[in-house]
Order: sequence, then structure tokens, then C-alpha cells
Amino acid sequence: MPTSNIPLCDPTACVAAGCDPVVCTGKGVPSNETLFERTTKAIPGGVNSSIRAFKAVGGRPYVVARGEGAHVHDVEGRRYIDLVQSYGAVILGHAHPVITRALRDAAGDGTSFGAPTPREMKLAEAISERVPSCERVRLMNSGTEATSTVVRLARGLTGRKKIVIFDGNFHGATDALLAAGGSGVATLGLPGTAGVPEEAVANTVVVPYNVVPDIDETVAAVIVEPVAANMGVVAPVPGFLEGLRTACDRAGALLVFDEVITGFRLGAGGAQGRFGVRPDLTCFGKVIGGGLPIGAVGGRRDVMETLSPLGKVFHAGTLAGNPMATAAGLAALSQLTPDAYDEIERRATRLSRIIDDALGDAVTVSRVGTLVGIHLGDALSGRSPSNFDEAKTTDEPMYARLFHALLTNGVALAPGAYEALFVGLGHDDSVMDDLAERFVTAARSVATPG
Repeated sequence: MPTSNIPLCDPTACVAAGCDPVVCTGKGVPSNETLFERTTKAIPGGVNSSIRAFKAVGGRPYVVARGEGAHVHDVEGRRYIDLVQSYGAVILGHAHPVITRALRDAAGDGTSFGAPTPREMKLAEAISERVPSCERVRLMNSGTEATSTVVRLARGLTGRKKIVIFDGNFHGATDALLAAGGSGVATLGLPGTAGVPEEAVANTVVVPYNVVPDIDETVAAVIVEPVAANMGVVAPVPGFLEGLRTACDRAGALLVFDEVITGFRLGAGGAQGRFGVRPDLTCFGKVIGGGLPIGAVGGRRDVMETLSPLGKVFHAGTLAGNPMATAAGLAALSQLTPDAYDEIERRATRLSRIIDDALGDAVTVSRVGTLVGIHLGDALSGRSPSNFDEAKTTDEPMYARLFHALLTNGVALAPGAYEALFVGLGHDDSVMDDLAERFVTAARSVATPG
């Protein structure tokens, strides 16, 4: 039974009225406003992930009814060129036939068993084949679960407590890693979060990005986004990742790459393949689920076998490695050939030019491979940021104006100035041509920052 006092229509009546029964409000064709208002009565803030709210940009969220390829449609029937792409999880395009077919086949076999399945084995093998550092892989349910697991694993293996992270990196909703995070907390204007006691972060050391820290024998792990995709896409400076590898080796600490965004997005080998630095552990999510919830930790055999049931560090999850997510993930990876990555990078390069041409001196575009980020304003004089302090000089009010101007012109960005922009195989040349026109139109309505 619905918890709202707004009744649901009979499906036949909905169709007759031109309304989708899935999103029907009981009053004919729904609106974003009406449906979101109803959602707020069932879900805190109307969203199940805080960054989906429009707090940073103002207004009310559009409510997505469906998507195909590079586009999403809201419940009012408006179509948007989607540069969110489920924050990078969707790389082939929405409702890609290879993914939907794999999901139908998997669903027909059963959706969850609480027992080993062939698909989880095949996905773990596929990750190991593409990422040489991942000699063993443990699947789980989210990127956050992956990052929380590596913290426990590093501490359990080394017997040490301290974890080193970098200002502006975002590692999901893991208590020990929420100090000074980018993206999720930065979008909401928060330095951290309530509900995390001082004890939870007492052994978390936050240092500047792109500077190799001094670490000693008290440090269990250094955890880093090898490309800082949660503060507007900040590239590692030459020698930074190599320096982290050397520092960890010297101190006997583990080097952990959080590749939840970069993994299988920058290329088959992720950021570590692109930059030639091999971590001890890697966190994955996003692309490896083909749009379904998933996470994974991969790494050296001796480290990974410290996890239960072989070792002393506990990990378990009823839905970990579930048949639906693994089927979708295998389908996605099967399409990501070297030619596919070349094409996505070509489109990311064009997206960078489109933004630069439309906004001119008002924007600095950062691109690392297939990842694109924007920095608005003239604080950096066209130089890409190298750390969070520089990234935070972006003109957030201008971003809000740009966001709404683009939304009005049928282009969807993430509702926060620190998120990456994502293109994929659905963004073909005709979509990119259309996008270029819409960016120019939106830019005309955005005042010069000042």
C-alpha cells in the first residue's frame, strides 16, 4: 500500500490518460514538482543519495522516468543529454541492449542465492585479467563497502592504526575516510559529517593532494584517488604516484588506489595502467556493475588472503557478487575494447573543446583521458588546479547558473561544482553536435563571474 494519501490510478486508466502507471500521482500526467514532493514524504530530503538533491544549485530535482543511450527523460517527458551517466557507472549508454539482455537472462535464472555462482567467478577473473595488480578479487555491494573493507584489511594485516588520505579525495560514506572529503561532502558545503565521533577519525591523517607525505611505521595504508575525480578532475603531478609507492615501500605501509571512478573508465587497466604505478590494493565500483550496485577490492594475493575465510579480517555480504550485478558487469566489460576506449576519449576531448569554446575565459577545463572536469572563474588564470584548495576557488554561484541554463536547454550536469562530467559510447557525433549548440545557447545566459 502506498504511504502517501495520493492514490495510485488503475494502470489501464493511467495509460488512457497518457500517464505512466509507474510514476502516476493519481491526477493524470505527473510533474517533477508533484512527484518529488510526494517523494519527500517517504524519503528524507526526497533523495536516497544526498548529492542528488539540488542544495548546491537551488531548485527542485527533475525526476527521471527512463533513459536511452546518451539521454534521460524526466516524468514530464523532457529529454536531456546526460553528462551524469549515474556518476560514471553507465559507460555504454542507458538501457544498452547488451546490458538489458544480460539482465533478463540473469533474472530468469534467479536473482540471489547466498551461494557461489559462475558469474561472480567470471567477473573476478575479468578484473584480474585486465588489472595485473589484482591477483585476487573480493566482490561486494558498493564502492563505500570496498573502501571500508580496505581500511579494515590494512589495519588487520599490518597491526597498525593510522590511515593517510588526501584533502579533497572522496572515498564514499566510510566513517574513517569522511574527514575533509571532496564531492559528496563538498557539494553540500560540509567539512565532514555529524555522527562520526572523534575516535573514528583519530587515526586518519589528512594531507594535501599531489604532495608525497612523510609516513612512518605507524601508518597502515595510504589511500588515494589516483586521479582526483571528486574535486573537478585533478590530475596527479609527475612523480606523485611514484613517490607514494616509494614512501609506502619504505614504511611498510600498503598503497591503496581508490579506482571506483577511474577503474575501467580511464581504460581497461584504470589509472594504474595509465600511469604505470602498481598499488597493493584497489577499490572498484561504478563500471564493473554495468549500472547495478556493486563494489570490489582487488590486490596482492598475500594481502587479499588475509580476508576471511582464509584469514583473520572479516568480510561478508548476503548480496555480494549477486547474479544481476555480475551479469551486467560482465556485459559491460565485454564491450570495452581498446577501440571503445579510444572513442570515449575522443568524445571527452571534444566535450572539453565544446565547454572551452562556449565559456571562454570564464572556465578552465581539466581532462585526464576520458574524465572531464570544469573550474569556473579566473582565480587560476586558466591553469588547472592541483589540489583541493585550488579546486575550491571555483565560482560555485556561476556553476549554479550554468547548471540551470543547461538544464533549461536540455543538458543534465551533476548538481554540484566538484563532480566530473561523463561521456560514453552513447554520446555519438550527432549527440556531441547537439551538445555543442546547447552549450553555446546556455553560456549566453550565464553572466560573467565577478
